[in-house]
Amino acid sequence: MLRPATVYAISAMLMTLIAIRLAVSEGGLATVLLAMLVCATSGALLMLVTRRVLVAATMMTAQIAVVTFASWMKLKYMNMVLHAYDIAFYLTSSTTLSFLVESYTWEASWVLVVLLLTTAACVVAFRIDPVRVSRRTAGIAFALFAAGAVATAASVEERRHSLFEYEGMYLSSFYRSWAETAETLWRGQLIEAAPEGEAPPLLATRTCNLDRKPPHIIVIHHESIVQPSLFPTLGHDRRLDSFFKSDNGEAYRLKVETYGGASVLTEFSVLTGLSTYSFGGMRLFVQRLMSGKIEDTIPKVLEKCGYRNVLFYPMLKSFTSADRFFTGIGINEIFDLKDQGAQRVNERDRFYYDNTMNEVGRHIAASSRPLFAFVETMATHWPYHEPFEPQLAVPGGGPGTHPELHEYLRRVWLAHLDYGHLRSELARRFPNERFLIVRYGDHHPMATRVLLGYEDGTEAEDVLLDRNSIGFQTFFAVNGVGFTPEHFDSPPLLDVPYLGTILLEAAGVPLPETYRKRRKLMTACGGLWFDCRRRELVLSFHRQLLDAGLVKAR
Repeated sequence: MLRPATVYAISAMLMTLIAIRLAVSEGGLATVLLAMLVCATSGALLMLVTRRVLVAATMMTAQIAVVTFASWMKLKYMNMVLHAYDIAFYLTSSTTLSFLVESYTWEASWVLVVLLLTTAACVVAFRIDPVRVSRRTAGIAFALFAAGAVATAASVEERRHSLFEYEGMYLSSFYRSWAETAETLWRGQLIEAAPEGEAPPLLATRTCNLDRKPPHIIVIHHESIVQPSLFPTLGHDRRLDSFFKSDNGEAYRLKVETYGGASVLTEFSVLTGLSTYSFGGMRLFVQRLMSGKIEDTIPKVLEKCGYRNVLFYPMLKSFTSADRFFTGIGINEIFDLKDQGAQRVNERDRFYYDNTMNEVGRHIAASSRPLFAFVETMATHWPYHEPFEPQLAVPGGGPGTHPELHEYLRRVWLAHLDYGHLRSELARRFPNERFLIVRYGDHHPMATRVLLGYEDGTEAEDVLLDRNSIGFQTFFAVNGVGFTPEHFDSPPLLDVPYLGTILLEAAGVPLPETYRKRRKLMTACGGLWFDCRRRELVLSFHRQLLDAGLVKAR
């Protein structure tokens, strides 16, 4: 047994080290305070149960060590920090847990070692601690710390969407994930849906009957592009406006679900036909959590119609575990940064287009199947403090335009030129082929924050906007090369989950039952999804997808 004075000295030293650790690694004042209060709450709870000060201090230290180590490992290999739902996600499925252990055996072994050391330290502390704290005192401390943690959590701003930049904020991020995990477990599945038994069964379409070979489809995910005309006060060369129009002359707006970053959210909605908002607080992790769990995706629909699916990705395919998501939704061939021979992550759009056309040529020479190519560009991505391709004299902003917006407009003009190159080269190189091109802006560039009332230098995650703000509006366009897109109906403002339905209609591909349902939802909801006034229709559709096994959301 230790003397009480020694116990208090050791405990005080551990608490001081914990406080210093949290103060330097958990971000701003609010998140630091949250991490401290949650640690204090757990420590008070342990004192309430064990009545031992040293055990509580040891367990708090061990808790921080385990969470930090596990989060660091997950960030290293999956580009995301530890989330409370990981406990349910991995430990409630033997298959998933086996995959984790088999894929990361060494890392899993170290987690086990840390847990064993933690257990041993707590057993020793329990035996050598002579101090007994009254349960009344421990209970009061627990109540006060818990109340402070809840109040602080309510005051903390929305969690940053750039999860891969969370390095260091391991504790506060993990603690903040408890509430959304509890909400998900209470709901019974990741996605919001009507209760079981309240939706008629869905007829799954298993075949695709075509009268003729459909067109090749190229979907262009324009990184950080928004139409300048969205801001009437922004001076720009009006010739640029044609870049944002479809072949029918319409300039459609697309309502996306993120600002300034988190392209993964737009990718998810476009390719799965689902809103990330429907996943509540788990939406930032939706690609990771839903990998391999959605059958009703655009690539899988097209695959049934004979398409070969490929992706041209400007990052490494391991970035945020993107390869698992894309292969899970039916895109099995991924040409990433290395495969394309990129020298930088933000090559000109022409670089990606030329790679795509080269693959089109190889495909046509070897196969009679139609090709679906999902192409992501990066030239218009931030930062904007240095000119992109400075040797090229292209229009930017008018007099008095903010420097970042001027540079952004230069890059959009380059994107406009490069898209013209793509269309002309497709027509020249493949005169006997038909192409449908569907393009969209995944989110606003950070440069538009000054037009939305925020100061220069504000981080994208700190631009807090109402869902109806134009900060969540970009564009989509439907064009053809050697092909006139089929007629499609779209409201002037379209919610992003419906874009896949527009794509299938424009290609002349028969709509499966699920996409006919989406078409009806689009009409009934006026182009809205999550904010549809008849929200029961959306929740009923989600239930149908779950009951049919097309979405597995547990």
